[in-house]
Amino acid sequence: MDEMITKNKMVTVSYELRTEPEGELLERATPENPLEFICGQGQTLEYFEMNLYEKKKGDKFNFKIASQNAYGQVDEDMIVDLPKEIFKEVEEEDMTVGNVLPMTDSLGRRLMGKIEAIGDDEIKINFNHPLAGEDLYFTGEVLDVRDATDEELEALHHHCGGGCGSCGGGCGEDEGGCGCTPEEDHCGCCH
Repeated sequence: MDEMITKNKMVTVSYELRTEPEGELLERATPENPLEFICGQGQTLEYFEMNLYEKKKGDKFNFKIASQNAYGQVDEDMIVDLPKEIFKEVEEEDMTVGNVLPMTDSLGRRLMGKIEAIGDDEIKINFNHPLAGEDLYFTGEVLDVRDATDEELEALHHHCGGGCGSCGGGCGEDEGGCGCTPEEDHCGCCH
């Protein structure tokens, strides 16, 4: 009997992502390099998982996630003018409209900012997610569904992901990391 996608199942999918049904391909996970995640653990967009729920290995999918259920609407407060002087250490060739720069806010959180405009004294930076305001169209196939192992679940809940990897390693200061703890969640990477 084929297993269905439900909470705590290890899911493997291939997919293509567009912002229009027949639009430009933005992202692809192939059968050779698929997306793997544990359902119900916040590793992917909630509505992505909801659209896959109860599907089985071999099932194909084709669905739309409205922007408000994906990366939200464009927040004008996340588009700011910053003094040009704070970019003095950025390579000149990187200072072009449309380029995305890694930055750090006043709390030490890592952000990605897209250059919208370059003026004489200020640079307009957009900190919205690149897909904010966009509907997402996914097509793909479920390649595998199985129970997540205890080790996979344990690793998910006791290790940090994304944000800490770029700030020196594990989260706890004892581990030479960024110093946050799961209770504090300062860097946004701990579960």
